[in-house]
Amino acid sequence: MEIFTNSAAETKRLAAALAKKLKGGEVLALYGNLGSGKTTFVQGFVGGLGIKDRVQSPTFVFIRFYGEKPKIVHVDLYRIDFMEEVSDLGLEELLGNKDTVCLIEWPEKIKSLLPKDVFEIKFSYISEDIRKIEGNF
Repeated sequence: MEIFTNSAAETKRLAAALAKKLKGGEVLALYGNLGSGKTTFVQGFVGGLGIKDRVQSPTFVFIRFYGEKPKIVHVDLYRIDFMEEVSDLGLEELLGNKDTVCLIEWPEKIKSLLPKDVFEIKFSYISEDIRKIEGNF
């Protein structure tokens, strides 16, 4: 599927609609360059589940958690250089856990850990407002 969104609000609405379809155990691999809309998508996803927490990029803390059932796990691996660093995060225990939905930015850094049934979503910056979002969602 390929969708163009014309604003951050549209990107958030798309994510909110997807969030309502998931039950737990899913992993969403969010690919794209800096500024392509990945964190905006996560904001919409979390908000779409009625979670009021402020969603920030976990670039410096690597993982943030939101909600309870399912627990939303937002992972940002931008600052990870080696696979060995990932084992310290406990990410393997979270992937595919039926009580969590994992949204992972920069998933190419842990490709070998991703489950076979991962939802791959690719974000492209087209212009200041427009993003192209492609994926198997």
